[in-house]
Amino acid sequence: MYNEDQKTELKVELTKDIKKEIVAFANTNDGTIYIGIDDDGRIVGLTDAEKDLEALSGMIREGIKSDLTLYTKIYIEKINNKDIIVVKVSEAPNKPYYLSDKGLKSSGVYLRHGNVSVQASEEVIKKMLVESNSNSFESNISKEQNLHFDYLKGLFKQHNLEINDNKFKALNIIDLNNRYTNLGLLLSDECPYSIKCAIFNGKNKLEFKDRKEFTGSVLKQANEAFEYLNLFNRIKGKIVGLERVDTRDYPEYALREALLNAIIHRDYNFTGSILISLFDDRFEITSLGGLVKGLNMADLYCGVSESRNPNLANVFYRLKYVESFGTGIERIFESYENYDKKPLLLNTENTFKVVLYNVNYIDDNSEKKLPSNLTQEEQIIEYLKKNEKVNRKIVEALLNISKTRANNILNKMVDDEILVRINSGRNVSYILKK
Repeated sequence: MYNEDQKTELKVELTKDIKKEIVAFANTNDGTIYIGIDDDGRIVGLTDAEKDLEALSGMIREGIKSDLTLYTKIYIEKINNKDIIVVKVSEAPNKPYYLSDKGLKSSGVYLRHGNVSVQASEEVIKKMLVESNSNSFESNISKEQNLHFDYLKGLFKQHNLEINDNKFKALNIIDLNNRYTNLGLLLSDECPYSIKCAIFNGKNKLEFKDRKEFTGSVLKQANEAFEYLNLFNRIKGKIVGLERVDTRDYPEYALREALLNAIIHRDYNFTGSILISLFDDRFEITSLGGLVKGLNMADLYCGVSESRNPNLANVFYRLKYVESFGTGIERIFESYENYDKKPLLLNTENTFKVVLYNVNYIDDNSEKKLPSNLTQEEQIIEYLKKNEKVNRKIVEALLNISKTRANNILNKMVDDEILVRINSGRNVSYILKK
């Protein structure tokens, strides 16, 4: 006799609802689903088990994110001469798993509670994301165990910091079984990842001035790439009263922080290089991975941050490369607060780009151009023609105005039915009214 419980689910036939049961087990605990057995435990069987098995395979591959293929086993079993499909689901590591058509929200994320599958609350989803990030790439055991740490040890010595086997364990460079983690791989002299820099003549990629690739420990890459970029960060002087005031093309803090953010927060599951491009008018740095699951651009502009590689961030913090956790983007914008040009952040599913503008750059054709006569409202509309939404912080940077003025403009545009307010509280954003 079969009964439903915390680890068992019975289905009389194959339906789309099977996906939420699979998601629930993957997010909670190992479980088994029997298809062809009714709620009372009676074996009814399936008329075309082979066809159902093929359909079920497609549901798992296409209907659930992330991929659960490795954590599910599906097969046909004969019980009382009737065909039953058995689905074995293992609790999986990259939680939360969710229904593809519902997304990463309560209606898409399920948990096993007793003998039923229930929707997860937003609070539980956030907790699962945090826990999943702590079991990320950097915590896994490195496939390469023949590693050396000459650069790391030299750097710790320069900073008068102790470095030994116990410290390696405390920093999660090695695990309790004395195996190197992927964090160890990143910090080692054998690190397989790199940073590629290209200096271009003009504002496009038609003509190279110089190019260079940085390898070795990510700490070594950070130091050498910053020194290299600083060679091209020219100083322009102007006389203010009786004094000469020197201004670098790029605020040093912004340049340094953009580089460190790219190294610390990128997704090392991707093997590609961090790409840096320096043009006459701007600096672009592109890292792989996009934002951490659960965060969006509005969160970033509001100062919300979640590290993809917290152990790596901790090493950079101990070496005082970063001053505090989660403030990098906010301080990049602060370093531009006295300039008309503001940094630009671009995010896709698999990449994150920071664009810093050269504050000393003057377009040779600028005098030939007609002065802009767009109102502040029109500038916001133009921004929204190219971007999905806007928030108060973006408007402050876009128009170089105060928080109060930005709120007043946005509220007026809502009242005038030009914009529509979405979300609330710290996540409030605005879109163009269709």
